[in-house]
Amino acid sequence: MFIYLDNSATTRPCPEAVSAMTAALTESWGNPSALYRFGMDAARSLRTAREQVAKALGAETDQVFFTSGGTEADNWAIFSAMARMGKRGKHVITTAIEHHAVLNPMKRLEEQGYSVTYLKPDQAGRITLDALRDALRPDTVFISIMMVNNETGAVMPIAQMAKLIRRIAPNAIFHTDAVQGFLKIPFQAKTLGADLISVSSHKVHGPKGAGALYIRKGLPLPAHLLGGGQEGGYRSGTEAVPAIVGFGAACLAALPSLKEDIAREAQLRDSIIARLADYPRIQLLGAHEAPHILALSIPGVPTQNTINILQDSGICVSAGSACAKGHRSHVLEAMNLPPKVIDGAFRVSLSRYTTVEEVDALITGLEAVLTRMSR
Repeated sequence: MFIYLDNSATTRPCPEAVSAMTAALTESWGNPSALYRFGMDAARSLRTAREQVAKALGAETDQVFFTSGGTEADNWAIFSAMARMGKRGKHVITTAIEHHAVLNPMKRLEEQGYSVTYLKPDQAGRITLDALRDALRPDTVFISIMMVNNETGAVMPIAQMAKLIRRIAPNAIFHTDAVQGFLKIPFQAKTLGADLISVSSHKVHGPKGAGALYIRKGLPLPAHLLGGGQEGGYRSGTEAVPAIVGFGAACLAALPSLKEDIAREAQLRDSIIARLADYPRIQLLGAHEAPHILALSIPGVPTQNTINILQDSGICVSAGSACAKGHRSHVLEAMNLPPKVIDGAFRVSLSRYTTVEEVDALITGLEAVLTRMSR
């Protein structure tokens, strides 16, 4: 038995993505910059994928630029925005609960002399409008706030934040890391209000190695990578066509049943929450607003013990962010949770492929954890 409940770390590529990638690797493997038909066929596949991702984002096709993943998209957004805005002010705002793909670039900005304000979450892991309002200053030039926290499932009010920023700091650039929100929390890039939006393929049943940065029309940024001028001159280098067409195919496959899939994941999430009421030792952490993420803790039971016991039953869950191995969760620390709770925390994350039977197995597995650790 193999039950995968770590979908915030990565997702199983859907058949449509695998098929599209296989064709790109075996049939249409030309360089999309080439000026003969074989290369033009690859360029056509690339253009189709861009249209598919743009449709899923609710953006114009020419506003979507491909990257190697969410981390690169975040770095691109931060450093290119600051290259443009750095002379206008030295104040940047982010949150204490961002992914390290944002936090570590922020540390680099501090080393370069910028002042960075890290907004603290409330006890549910949310960043409030009041916290953002209080932090905005006349010299604020850049703000980066994630859409959905990857550990707690807390959802940030990005659209309202964008309106607030436009009113108080109209010249500032607003970026959101939407890696955990894309195709999970309905939004349209063209109306969301963010200037820059990062997304990733392998979180939505596409392959690893592809992502995208949405850049608001009319926002001039310096080039991210210099070379042959691919991706509108922003990101030079021969495009990873197989990964990109897989990304596009995954987006196309998700759209027809998106509302139903989101509702079903939320129903499964709520079922887990309801059933955990019978096990008071297991604590629910954070806002759990996103349909696919639950943060749990068994205080007094080390996280690795829980993971190992569940793994014995073929169940995969996470210690938190898969990108921050070996460290106590900075997200849970920012929420001021007790060390005993943090050290017993783990994450369950669902996908459109998750079944009721798998949820049943999770509950049985957690019963086994409690039984074995109470001996």
